[in-house]
Amino acid sequence: MPGTTGGKRRRDTPPPRTGGSEAEVLRGFLDYLRASIAAKVDGAPEPQVRTAMVPSGTNLLGLLAHLTSVERAMFLGEEVSDWQATFKAAPEDGVAEVVARYRETVERANEVLDGCTDLAAPVPRPGRPAPTLRWALTHMIEETGRHAGHADILRELIDGATGR
Repeated sequence: MPGTTGGKRRRDTPPPRTGGSEAEVLRGFLDYLRASIAAKVDGAPEPQVRTAMVPSGTNLLGLLAHLTSVERAMFLGEEVSDWQATFKAAPEDGVAEVVARYRETVERANEVLDGCTDLAAPVPRPGRPAPTLRWALTHMIEETGRHAGHADILRELIDGATGR
């Protein structure tokens, strides 16, 4: 089995200490999960990072490409016509490019979020129906956390690396 011996172990990063407001807690946990999955993909070896490790075809690089699309759709207003296609990284994009694109998207999303003060207000997405900011943040925590868990397992199968 690949990666069962000699794997790199990182210390787990504890959950974030956040401010007391609901918005600070939600954003703190979302940023924690975002950093966790980016770190999980960063430095993963080619071609294993693109290799389907489970029957569904899920691969580590595809998970981060998908989350980039979800962030863009949720907070930057981009439309996605084929969600299944977002689980595939372009063949010419390496790990560094996909991780950088994700981090840049998160930075842009956070700039939008910095301008949002009312959790009950819709996410600013001109021309499209939008959920409340509270719903959007909660959904992104769920979506990112779910895929971060997948990434934990896939990365350990690839090279034994564990930890957040």
